[in-house]
Amino acid sequence: MALPVNIEALIHGNTIEWERLEFKQGWNPEDVIHAMCAFANDLHNWGGGYIIIGVAEQDGQLVFPPAGLHQNQIDAIQKKILELGYKMQPNYFPITQPYLIQGKHILVLWCPAGDNRVYTAPTSLGNGSLREPYVRIGSNSVIARAEILKSLQELTARIPFDDRINNRCTIQDLDLGLIQAYLQEVKSSLLDESQYMSFEDLCRTMLIAKGVNEDIRPVNVGLLFFCKAPERFFNRVWIELVWHEDGSGNNFKELYFKGPLQKQLRDVFSFLQANIIVEHVVKHAGNAESERFYNFPFAAVEEVLSNAVYHKSYELGNPIEVQVWPDKIEILSYPGPVPPVNAYILKTQRRIVAREYRNRRIGDFLKELHLTEGRGTGFPTIYRAMADNGSPDPIIDTDEASTYVLVTIRAHEDIDNQVSNGDKLLIFNDLQKIIAYSNGAGNGAGNGAGNGAGQQAIEIIRKAMHDRVPEMLQILKVSMKRSELFEKMNLSNQSKTRSKYLDPIIAAGWVSMEFPMGKTNPNQTYYITEAGNRILELINHRNK
Repeated sequence: MALPVNIEALIHGNTIEWERLEFKQGWNPEDVIHAMCAFANDLHNWGGGYIIIGVAEQDGQLVFPPAGLHQNQIDAIQKKILELGYKMQPNYFPITQPYLIQGKHILVLWCPAGDNRVYTAPTSLGNGSLREPYVRIGSNSVIARAEILKSLQELTARIPFDDRINNRCTIQDLDLGLIQAYLQEVKSSLLDESQYMSFEDLCRTMLIAKGVNEDIRPVNVGLLFFCKAPERFFNRVWIELVWHEDGSGNNFKELYFKGPLQKQLRDVFSFLQANIIVEHVVKHAGNAESERFYNFPFAAVEEVLSNAVYHKSYELGNPIEVQVWPDKIEILSYPGPVPPVNAYILKTQRRIVAREYRNRRIGDFLKELHLTEGRGTGFPTIYRAMADNGSPDPIIDTDEASTYVLVTIRAHEDIDNQVSNGDKLLIFNDLQKIIAYSNGAGNGAGNGAGNGAGQQAIEIIRKAMHDRVPEMLQILKVSMKRSELFEKMNLSNQSKTRSKYLDPIIAAGWVSMEFPMGKTNPNQTYYITEAGNRILELINHRNK
């Protein structure tokens, strides 16, 4: 029976990460049972894996054309795999399917994560061999020991939410048209077979339904992708978008994107491309080539939204919220990252290697549909798209308890700075009031701090200077050199960086130099002034 994936993309690792693929040039039952056990235990909640027999791997590269198997071997190997399944405890049976690749016969074993871990397998197939739990570490199947074994035992009977049976619905709530559209899109050979098999068998084959024959029911991931109205079974499982057509906060439109997850994402993408994302062309005098850039790079927005859909909890009744402003797009999802990823890692690392995933099955479907990158590649994609467009880095925020993730994609600076002369004058005058307040020459800027003055101050400072002023003031509570400051901020220690980020707050009197008469002094350090502390106190009212 065909698998619900594109076999060519699978073998080349285009949709499934390499750690989830095991290649065997020939039939080795001992290696196969250990890999089956490791994928069934699914230590990292990756969703199991695939064993490809008949394709060799050398130094991390596949050897093509494949070695292949003799056609008369395939039936015998499939019978042997059934025997291996009975040798595991609890019994475990992967889904097997022969394929013809480049004229050679291969056999693919789909080994989904098991529902009854911890699984054990014999260390050898001889008599009297010990039984051990195997897990996947990198691209190897190894025996779980010490802390790894403890982690595996803690996962017993802990099935991720997206892979659990939903007893509130029946298999009839899944839509055959959506299932076949998916199989057609990913170019799975299961599409042809689906014409002749029962609906129940099709759903079982795709692992979107489980249970005994007389009471087969969908699993949550099946409802999220292949039910026309998943909001009937999951509270507020949609994307809410608020479009602020100006910066006032009063003129806005609210839109709701519902339906299967892949439809929600594509509908939001279409809306953003049609209404929000705009290419700008700037012609510079004396230069034959024009400068082209977007207000927001679509690749970055696409990856952030897809990550939000991938990693949010569908047990919580919180939709994904998208706030679109002229100068930024904010994407909020609940909850925050799964440990050990925390607030510090999320804010400081450009590449995050997680060890456990909240939605192993949702991620697989999104990757098959090319709606998200492979594991660990999302953040580099976002940062690279922003840099290629000449946009500032995204701001990725969460709290210490990891209850949310808020990603702010800021507009290209040339867009953000396109403010009318009248607005520039208002911003300048407001900044002067704030500077006067910081120097103790009046308290107009500080009146009603508990009623939003801190937030107003942040907006004015951001427009007149930059949006990292609070961060810099907080860091400079300890005196340090410029190179240390920029290192802590992940900025390059260059004169243009100093002009953009440091000079404005020195001019405002919020930061001072130890040697003001010798700017190039090799021992020069910077520190926050009393005026800077007063501004920081005003800003911090926002969080109270």
